[in-house]
Parts: sequence; structure tokens; C-alpha cells
Amino acid sequence: MTDLWPRIEGLLRQAGRSIERPARYLNHEWGCTYKPEASYRFCMTYPDTYELGQANQAVRILCNCVNAVEGMAAERAFLPAADMCDLMRAEGVPAFSLESCAPVAEFDAVGITLPHELAATNVLEFLDLSGVALRSVDRKESDPMVFGGGPCAFNAEPYAPFFDAIMLGEGEESLPELLELHRRMKNEGAARAEMLHAMAKLPGVYVPSLYDVLEENEAQRRGSWVVPRFDDVPSVIEKRLWEGFADSDAYEPMIVPFTEVVHDRLNVEILRGCTRGCRFCQAGMMYRPVRERSADNIVSAVCRGLADTGYDEVSLTSLSSTDHSQIEQILRRLNRALEGKGISISIPSQRLDSFGVDMAELVAGGKRGGLTFAPEAGTQRLRDVINKGVTEDDLFGAIDAAFAAGWRRCKLYFMIGLPTETDDDIKGIASLAQRAYDRAKKAVPENQRGNVRVSISCALFVPKAQTPFQWDGQISPEEAKRRIDLLRRSVKYRAVDVHWHEPDVSLVEAMMSRGGREVADVVETAWRAGARFDAWTELFSLDGWKAACEACGVSMEGIAQATYDTDYIPPWSHLSAGLFVKFLQRERRFAQQEKTTPDCTYDTCSACGVCMGLNTAIQTQEVRHG
Repeated sequence: MTDLWPRIEGLLRQAGRSIERPARYLNHEWGCTYKPEASYRFCMTYPDTYELGQANQAVRILCNCVNAVEGMAAERAFLPAADMCDLMRAEGVPAFSLESCAPVAEFDAVGITLPHELAATNVLEFLDLSGVALRSVDRKESDPMVFGGGPCAFNAEPYAPFFDAIMLGEGEESLPELLELHRRMKNEGAARAEMLHAMAKLPGVYVPSLYDVLEENEAQRRGSWVVPRFDDVPSVIEKRLWEGFADSDAYEPMIVPFTEVVHDRLNVEILRGCTRGCRFCQAGMMYRPVRERSADNIVSAVCRGLADTGYDEVSLTSLSSTDHSQIEQILRRLNRALEGKGISISIPSQRLDSFGVDMAELVAGGKRGGLTFAPEAGTQRLRDVINKGVTEDDLFGAIDAAFAAGWRRCKLYFMIGLPTETDDDIKGIASLAQRAYDRAKKAVPENQRGNVRVSISCALFVPKAQTPFQWDGQISPEEAKRRIDLLRRSVKYRAVDVHWHEPDVSLVEAMMSRGGREVADVVETAWRAGARFDAWTELFSLDGWKAACEACGVSMEGIAQATYDTDYIPPWSHLSAGLFVKFLQRERRFAQQEKTTPDCTYDTCSACGVCMGLNTAIQTQEVRHG
């Protein structure tokens, strides 16, 4: 393979150039794997800069899985920052992998994770910089296969034309299977079309080019927006689930970067899945069921990982780490094992109803920065609508415990624009935060009360595919701004700060989350007009996206803000997270009735369909059932 390093090094060394963070483009970090002898080469890509992508657990896990296969090599690639992209284009240097500094176009296959909706234009920026045709239909026999996956795959239609195949669900087993098939057929001399047809028969693999897209009326009549072109291609693609997660080694070997990255610490995944059942939460629906690793496994992984990497902080990661049935035992054992070593333990997702006095002391360690709790809504009525499962008493108990244990700052996370929300719910956010501030002050010594800070962080509700709220529309940016202004006026305490996400950005997110294949034309048009790094506030342009929509005859507001009956067939109905549609419909009905559904891990089965449909079961260290 071509070694681009002499050219890359030349770009970084050129006099007068001001490329930010050149360490982004250096290889040979501690812990990286390089297999130059491998005959099949896969490039795993995160469509944003190194410091964001290197922290992504999917990149780490999937590279390790592929590198474990004899004769296969997985290398990493990231989208260069805007300044480097421009310089590389000007100098005719293509996108490259990190380990061997080889052109991405020379790999056998390229995998691109889809971490969030605003990464869409970055996918095109990366493909174009690589010299790979943007659309699958335009790729030559010699081009690498381009595979996608990640959270946004559960509505893959806005990305569909840009990928040869898209994987649904967990990739620990399915990605090596897909690459093995490609390697074998490539060695046999099979044509690209033959390979894609064979890939479509693998469980959890969606090959968009093998499906015809219907008009809306026909889609509603037939119950699907896409129809397979061949009888042996599945009409519904179900996610893959890795059954071996709970018993697998919790230590996933990781790379120690040269430069600071987001979440620059040892990360150990302690459980996967969540059955709390928040009705807005896509992750909680698509990663079901809950599967826990054991305390012995986790403690051993932390100790080995810290020894291998030299980090002084470890994060016990999951969607809801305090839900682990052995979390107190895990923290007590780690605190004993790490005592006096200057190593801190963090839990990124603290549940209000799990964060008591004991938990506060266990996670405190030697550092007490800021805590984040997520009531999500300002009133109990709306928390019941979204099935949040926490009360004001849970919040105040968590505040009491945290501030008594030494914390002085707390962020409360809310959503604005949730279905059925009223102005009273908005005012309830201000009231709840102010009362939380009062509780926090009472929990600390009088001479420290001036240090107490409580902040409110508000995001705009984005309806997500595969959730009970997928049929509910987003409020307009103008209405969102009105509600934010109402909240700001309702907060009377100067010590309570209010922060919010820009509604304009959330409008594009909602279009990408709910759109059909027509949105792919919008993405390409926006990219060709200069859109990229849309998740970066300084580079995002709503006007650019609106112009692209107008050019393509697509209504952004129509897609984002429309509310449908539950019998409406959405554009992603052929892609399944394993949930029964009847379950999603029932949960939306319960929301409208302000009725809650218990967590099925420790209560009765909610009949969501995952365990039955995927032949799996909940696996905790206390209970295993399906």
C-alpha cells in the first residue's frame, strides 16, 4: 500500500502553515496495532476529528475484533479538521489511515460509524477526500466496499445511497462475518453486484441498492417504504445482538493518544442496554436487553487497564451505570484496590433514584467537580408522560447526598418541546431548579454556601426513529425560543444559570432522524454548497440547509414537525431494533394517558418484543430472564 507519510509530514512542516493540532495526524500511539503482513485491510472511520473519534468506543471495539482475525488488519481513520482538509485538497493528498498512513481508497473495505445526525455531511467530505465515489451506484469494481453502522443506522434512509451496506445493531460478531464474506468472494473474483447480493442475506445487514423506494401513498398501503428487488432479500432487517457480551472480558485494549482527546481516560463498559423505558430515548430502545458484566470481571479489567495505559482516571461506562446490580460492590472494591494511588473513578450517567448517600461517597474519590442529573421535565405529570421514572424526592435526595459529600456544582438536564408540554411544565423547570438550589445550600456548611451553583441545561426534543415518540413532531424553532425565554424569565435566582442548545441545529437533526431517502439528496446538495462539521456551532449554517431543501423540493419543517397517528408507516419501518410496533404504539398511548411502564429488568415483562423476537434474555448478576 502507498505510504503517504512523507507527503503528510511535508504538509505539517511547511513554513507559514498554521495547521491546528498536528498531533491529530501522527501514528504509532501507545497500544496501537499494526499488521503490515495482513492480506485483507479494513479502515474503520469516525467522521469527525481525531480528538472526538479516538474516544469513541465503537471504533476501539470493532478495530480490536477485526485485528483478532487471522490475515485481517483494521486501521483507523478520522476526518481531518477543516484546515487540513483544505490543505490536502489543494496539494492533492487523499484521506489516509493512521496506522500505515495509506490512502483510504486502497483498502479492501471502509467502515464509517454514524454517531449522530449532524455527521452526515462529514461522511461525504471523507469519501470525497478519499477519492471514493459518494454514491454506491457510481463505485467501480476496484473501489473499496463502504459499510455503515451506529445509532443513525436505525433510520438509514437519509444515508442509504452513500453506503454499499449498512449494519444494524452490535458489530462484535457481524462485522468480522461481513468482512470474511467479502474477503472470500473477492478472492474468488466475484463481481461487486454478486457480493452485495450475498451480503444482504447476512443477518443484520441492509444493502440499500437492492430495494426500490415507493411513493408515500403506496408505502402506506403496502406497509413499507421499500420493496426488495429479489425474492431472497429480506423485507425486514433486524438488528444483530452480541450474546457474548455479559461473559466477555470487560477490558478492551485501548490506545493512549499523543494529544488530549474527549473523555481522555480509561473506559470500561460495565453493562449494555437499558430497560428504564424513557419514551424519547433511542439508545434505551435500540440497545435492549440489559446485559451486565460481573463485578470480578469489571474490577480485574480496571486494574489491568490502568496498568497498561497509565491513566489516572477510569470511567465505568454504560447508558445507566448506577443501574448495575453490583455497582456498590464494584465501587467499594475499586476504592480499596486504588486507595492511595491518586486514581479517580467516574460514573458518567447517574440515576437520580440510585444516587443516595452511600453512592455519593463511593464515587467521590479525591475529586469533586460537577455532577449532572437529568430530571428531563419540570413537572411530575410530564415525567410520567415520558416514563422517566423519577420524582422530585429522588432529585432532592440526590442533591442532599451529593452536596453533603462535598460537591458544590450541579447541572440539571431538561428537554424542551416534549409531547404534551405546556407553559406550566416550562415554569416547573425553573421552580424545580430553584428548590434544588435551596436544598443544596442547606446541605453544606454555612461558610461554603456562596460556592453552591446549580445550572439548567436544555435541549430541544428531537423525535427519534424506533421510539414511542417517533410519530410526534418537533416544535418550531420560534416556539422553542419562546419557551426558552419563558424559562429564563421564570428563574429568579442569579446563582441558577440557564443554558440551551440552538433550536436551529435541532431542526436539522429532526429532519435527518425522521426523513426518508429523499433527504440523501438534501445532504449531498448541502455538502456541495459547503456544509461540513455541522455539529460545530461556528460552522453550522441553517440557511445552507434550507437552501439545499428548497433545491431538492424537500420540506425540512414538514419532516421535522409533522405529527402522525400511530398507524402511519415511517420510512424506517423495514429496519427493526427488535421492538414490536404494537409496543411502541402502546407506549405512545400510555404517554398520552400519563401512564407509566415499569422497568422490566426488575418488574414484569413489558412485552417490547426484543427477548422474544431475538431469542435473547435480560442478563444481570442478580436475575436472568427473558
